[in-house]
Amino acid sequence: MSVHDMRTLSLDRLAAGRRLRAFYVLTKPRVNTLIVFCAIIGMFLAVPAGLPDPGTVLAATLGIAFVAGAAAAINCLIEAGIDARMTRTRARPSSTGELTAGETLAFSGALGGVGLLILYEWVNPLTMWLTLATFVGYAVIYTVMLKPRTPQNIVIGGASGAMPPVLGWAAVTGEVSADALILFLIIFAWTPPHFWALALYRTEDYARAGLPMLPVTHGPEFTRLSVLLYTLILFGVTLLPFATRMSGALYLLSAVALGGMFIAYAWKLYRDYSDALARRTFRFSIVYLFMLFAALLVDHYLRF
Repeated sequence: MSVHDMRTLSLDRLAAGRRLRAFYVLTKPRVNTLIVFCAIIGMFLAVPAGLPDPGTVLAATLGIAFVAGAAAAINCLIEAGIDARMTRTRARPSSTGELTAGETLAFSGALGGVGLLILYEWVNPLTMWLTLATFVGYAVIYTVMLKPRTPQNIVIGGASGAMPPVLGWAAVTGEVSADALILFLIIFAWTPPHFWALALYRTEDYARAGLPMLPVTHGPEFTRLSVLLYTLILFGVTLLPFATRMSGALYLLSAVALGGMFIAYAWKLYRDYSDALARRTFRFSIVYLFMLFAALLVDHYLRF
C-alpha cells in the first residue's frame, strides 16, 4: 500500500469516527446515563430480596437506553433551528449541519425500533408500551406542544423524565406498583428545581431562541422562588419511601442530609443570586439524584 493510499485510509477512518461520534452526541449521553441509572435502580428495588434476573436487566437496560437515545435524537431534529441560536446547544451535529435531517430521523427510527423490539421480545410488552409512551411524551408532547408554548413546560413534561424507575420496575415485575409511583414522584418533583437552575443562568439563551422558559416569562426572582418552593416539595416527597416502609433508616438519613443540602442551595439562590451559584446548584442537583437513588439501593439490600 502506498503512502497516499495509507493517508487516504487514515482520513476515511477519521471521518467515519467523527460521524459515529456525531450520532452518539445526538443521544445526549449524559442525560441518557442518568435515565438508565434510575431505570436500573428501579429494577433492583422491584425485587423484595435477592437480585433481578441478569438477562432481564441487560435487555431492559439496552432497550430503555436505545429508546431514550432515539427520543433525544428526535428532540435534536425538531429543535435544530432553536439549538443553533443557543450557546449551550449550537454545536450539536443536528444544528451545525454535520448530520442531515434525514440521517437524524433514520438514526432515531432505527435506534428506537431496535430498543422497542428488545423490550417486547426479551422483557415484556408492558415495559415496551410504557417506554413507547415515554418516547411520545418527551419527543412529541414536551418538545412540540409544551416547550414552545408554556413556561410550565418542564413541570408538565417532567412526567416523561420521571418514568425510568417505573420502566425498570415494570421490566422485572410486569406491573407498576405504588412503590414504583413513589420513585416517579421523586424525579417528577426534582425536575423543576433542577432545570430552572439551569434556565436561570441561561436566560438570555432561551430568550434569544424565543422559548417561554420561566425566567423569561416571569422573571428571575419568581423563578428563584419557584426553585425554593419545589425543592421543599421535593424534600417532602423523598420522605415517602420511609413513610411507606419501602426503605429504612439509612435512606431516611441520606434523604434528610441530601435534601437539607439542596434546600440550602435553593435558599442561597433565592436570597443572593449569581450565575456561578446557579451553575453549582444545577450540578449539585444531578449529584443529588444519583446519591439519593444509590442510598435507596444500599438501604434496600441492607434490610434483607
